[in-house]
Amino acid sequence: MKKIMTTLALALAVTSVGTIAVSAPALAGPTYTGLEGTTALKGYDAVSYFVGDGVPVKGKKQFKVTYKGADYFFATAANAAKFKKSPAKYAPQYGGHCAWALGANGALAPGDPTVYKVVDGKLYLNFNKGVQTRWNKDVPGFIKKGDVKWPSFPDTAKFGS
Repeated sequence: MKKIMTTLALALAVTSVGTIAVSAPALAGPTYTGLEGTTALKGYDAVSYFVGDGVPVKGKKQFKVTYKGADYFFATAANAAKFKKSPAKYAPQYGGHCAWALGANGALAPGDPTVYKVVDGKLYLNFNKGVQTRWNKDVPGFIKKGDVKWPSFPDTAKFGS
């Protein structure tokens, strides 16, 4: 808990004063669904990051798929079917937690589904644009560190709890 709160405080402090200068194992561990509820990616369609123009769109309640205890929503039945067939291909890395917080500090922080980057066919989220600026300075390094640290988090770990 201390590590989680320290990371959030650091992210908030740094972004308030300016710019804040992440493979397969990344899908182990908990999925970030906010402090309450079970909705992943704040309802954004996980497949939409990878198709068309790559800009995420909100999903619809009638196209829901549950994966690893989290509810994913999709804009179309076709996107829901793609996700069902290959969820690990579309689900965000590190369970949707902030890639910078994990890679830099080994801690969980919320990922914002509107602050993202697809790297080598994998979706990574950051806490906010300031944090993403810092993450962008060494994306491969933060991914490497995050991939090592992520498996140490139990499925029950939650940011803010």
